[in-house]
Amino acid sequence: SDVQGVGIQELLTLFREKSGCSLSKRRWGGVLAESVESKKEDVDKWIVDYTIGWDIARINPIDKSILRVAFYELLFSTLDAQIILNEAIEISKKYSTEDSPKFINGILGQYLKNYPSRVQRSK
Repeated sequence: SDVQGVGIQELLTLFREKSGCSLSKRRWGGVLAESVESKKEDVDKWIVDYTIGWDIARINPIDKSILRVAFYELLFSTLDAQIILNEAIEISKKYSTEDSPKFINGILGQYLKNYPSRVQRSK
């Protein structure tokens, strides 16, 4: 949405029409995207708190999207925290810059250091 400059619903329509994903994956992706979008302000506050010295507008849009999904899942789901961290890093390796995995790991890793109960809760 940030990269294309269009709303999430327009992107989801394109995703549903053009992706080769199964119906269940398209539904899951849509629910996740809409859920993250609905909590974007809350999630962005956490990103700002953990990207010390960075203006959120300066963060690579792909990295920002990865962080938004990861923080959403950390804050509002019961998914395993280590899996969330690992998936965010792997996605950044595939879709973002060479430095992105370190950037993502540093931010999410610091969050998990500050909230160890989140890691323990997911085990």
